[in-house]
Parts: sequence; C-alpha cells; structure tokens
Amino acid sequence: MEQQYILALDQGTTSTRAILFDHDGHKVATAQKELPQIFRQSGWIEHDANVIWEHARQVMAEVVINANIKPYKVASIGITNQRETTVLWNRRTGEPIADAVVWQSKQSDIFANALKEQGLTQKVYDKTGLWIDSYFSATKIMWLLENVPGARELAAEGDLLFGTIDTWLLWKLTNGAVHATDYSNASRTMLFNIHDLQWDEELLALFDIPANILPEVRDSSGIFGYTAEFVFFGLQVPIAGIAGDQQAALFGHQAFKTGDVKNTFGTGSFIVMNTGEQPAISTHGLLTTIGYGLDGKVTYALEGSVFIAGAAIQWLRDGLQLIINAQETAEMADRSRENHPKRVYLVPAFTGLGAPYWDQNTRGAMFGLTRATGREDIVRATLESLAYQTKDVLDAMISDTQLDISTLVIDGGAAANDYLQRFLADLIATPISRPDQLETTALGVAYLAGLGVGYWDSVATLPNSDEVTVELPDEQHAEDMQVAYQGWQKAVEAARMFPLDVE
Repeated sequence: MEQQYILALDQGTTSTRAILFDHDGHKVATAQKELPQIFRQSGWIEHDANVIWEHARQVMAEVVINANIKPYKVASIGITNQRETTVLWNRRTGEPIADAVVWQSKQSDIFANALKEQGLTQKVYDKTGLWIDSYFSATKIMWLLENVPGARELAAEGDLLFGTIDTWLLWKLTNGAVHATDYSNASRTMLFNIHDLQWDEELLALFDIPANILPEVRDSSGIFGYTAEFVFFGLQVPIAGIAGDQQAALFGHQAFKTGDVKNTFGTGSFIVMNTGEQPAISTHGLLTTIGYGLDGKVTYALEGSVFIAGAAIQWLRDGLQLIINAQETAEMADRSRENHPKRVYLVPAFTGLGAPYWDQNTRGAMFGLTRATGREDIVRATLESLAYQTKDVLDAMISDTQLDISTLVIDGGAAANDYLQRFLADLIATPISRPDQLETTALGVAYLAGLGVGYWDSVATLPNSDEVTVELPDEQHAEDMQVAYQGWQKAVEAARMFPLDVE
C-alpha cells in the first residue's frame, strides 16, 4: 500500500481538480480545469453538469500522467464537492434534464420565502439543523421540478434521479451502478433528518419532492463502488471516500476534538466547529450539520456559511478590474493602511448575507468613500470584509456552545494572503494557524478514501500536517480593532436598511 497513492477529486464552484497524495499525506501531483459559470438572469448561477463530468475525467487522467506513475498504483479515489449544488438527471439516458443549480444561486428564493411564510422555519431547523434558504438543495429541487418540462412525469415513472455533485460524479464514475451520497452532503439538502439519519418523509411531503429520486446515504469512508473500466485506464478502482468540501477540510485538519474550529476561504467562507457526538443547537443563525460519518457513527458540527469571500477578490479582478491577480492584494492593503488610516467598509452581500444574518434580500454596499479613496483602499476593504464576516460567525459559535476558541486554523486560496491572516488574528485576538499545504479539502477526502480501503489503518495513523505558519495577535491593535468592528456592524446595519426586491 505504501507505494500506492490516493486520488482526491475536488470538484469546486470555479474549478475541478485532481490531486494525488502519497502515504505521508504529501501532494504528489495536481491537475485542474476552470469551470465556466452560467448566468442566465440576475442572481442565477448554474453549471453544466456534463462539463463537470468531462472535466473530472480529464483531470483524473492528467494527474496520473503528471505524476508519471502507473494508473494501477491509485489505491482509492475520494470525491469532495461544492455542496448543495443540485443536479437532476434521467436515469435511463444519464443526461441532466437541466443545468445544475449552484449553491449560490437565488432562482429558488420564491420557494424559500413561501416556506417561511408557512411558518416552517423552526420545524425545518429542528429536523435538519438548517435555516430555510435557497442556499440548500430542497428549494432548488422544487424549482427544477416546477420549471423543467416533463420533470415530474419522469419522477412518476421512476426515471428521475437527484444528486449533489458528489452523487452525480459517483453515478457517472460507476456508469450508473451506484446512486449514493454520504452523511455530510445529505445533511445539506434540507431534506435529511440529522437526528434519526433518514430522509424526512414529512418534509418531502411538505415540499412535494418524491422520495424515489433521492440517493442512498452512507458513511463518508468506505467503498461506495468501483470505476467502470472505460472511465479510468481500464481499471476498476474503489471510490472509498465522499464528503462535502467544508466537512472534508475539517477532516483534513484532523480537527477531531470537540471545539476544534477551521475556516476555509474559498468562493465563500465556511467556519466549522467539531461538536462531537451531539448536535449543537444554535440560537444565533448558525447551522447544525453532520461533519462526517465514520465507522458507523456520525460526528456533528456547527457551521457558519458566508456566501462571499474569495469571490469578492475575483470581483476586484474581473468585475472592477482593480487588480491583475490575487497575489498583489496583500501589498496593496498594506499601502492603504499606511497611507489612509480611515477605513472604507465593503459589505459583500452580492448574493445576500449568510450566517449569522440569513438575509436573502440585502445586496452589496460600500461605505466611507471620499475623494481620496483609491483602488488600494477598496482592495483593503475587501480583504477586511472576509475577516469581519469570520468574527461575526465565531462570536455566534462561542455564544451557542460556551466553548473557548484557543486557535483558528485557516485554509483555502485566500488564506495565503498575509494581510488577511494578520488582520484576522488582531481582530479576533486569537492565534491563526495556516498550514503550508492549503489543499486541506482534498487532503481530507483523501484521508477518508484511504481509510476506506485500509491505506491508513485508523485516524490515529494519519500523517501529521506539514509545517504551519502561526500569526499571533498584536495586543497594541486591540482598541483599534474594537473600533473597526463597530464600524463594520454599522455598515451591515446600513446595508440591510435598503434591501433590493428579489424576483
């Protein structure tokens, strides 16, 4: 086994990657393809599920070639995925009946609002740990069933299947032999009862979603199925690990103790706390979810989901064209802090506000502009907005659990930004740990896939993480950070006073 490798298929919102890991947990090779975004209407975000599948096949082949290894040395495959993104497809043809509705998309707001108006918010939370929002898969399924001609007829005939992206890829990798998901992804659909670990019949009836379209739910680690021979170099390779991207990152950090917290700065920002064998109930707008299923037991987590993080930096590059690449933003923010002490605040509610606000109607706003404001100040405000949103969630976690957070581990693309790490450490007055290897999501599902085939014997034998950079808070900035955060809270309050109508 030690001469073999684990292949992690990391299907994200903006790209599809394959990464090979060795027995020491080191990244051996990677391959990546950018995923085109489809914007049919304002607030709608979709993906072509067939493109996702083709890209997955391509990067899986490329990573083996890039590593210059024999394909049979891949011991197992793990899938980690953008969560909540919803695909419906025809069981017989294997073709999607429409483009995948992305987790960020707001086209099903009308269904989410109707459910709230029916007074179902607390019922849904009590069963699923989720607050009603178009973010989750249930309203996306409702929208597709209502708007795609023939969808309900296909379901009635038993020929319609639903899946989040992990399920779609698993079904394609096994050539339709396996229709399944894991506990972590099921818990994000707003249809899964996280207490009795079953699809909830009452919710399915209320939402008018047929049970026959749903996948089987399994542990996050274990053999789900095998690749069809035509898919991967003529080999039948076990697919032995599946987890939603944020839960995979939690596992990748080996955050196995109750109270361990990580924040992944991806397209959004996702702060997740391990709460152990019991679900933590939130009164501050956080999500109670399943971290992972392992050896027949589930580990619960508390999560704050921030919709816009790295996407705001992409907006600086592609929308405003203020930067050429993300790497230059740290230096620009430092210059702004030196030359313009007065702050600009960006509330990046481009698709509404997530935790702890759950406000679908608020949109982005900027405050504190003067004639002296330049692009460096806007870049700085954007980076700082990621830190402010993180503090919003951490404060809510502490209130909900009464647990002290002694350190925060960060990963994801934006975590490499030194300015963000320093500012966040000062803002939350807590050390920030950042592993040199930021591919923690892929590493987490590689761990799960390796455990599923005995590549590693147990969690106790998982390799230790690479070197970690620790940023300590500067106590001299404590008063300034308090004032800065008060300004952020005022900015959010002001942005929420002028909501846009969402069609």
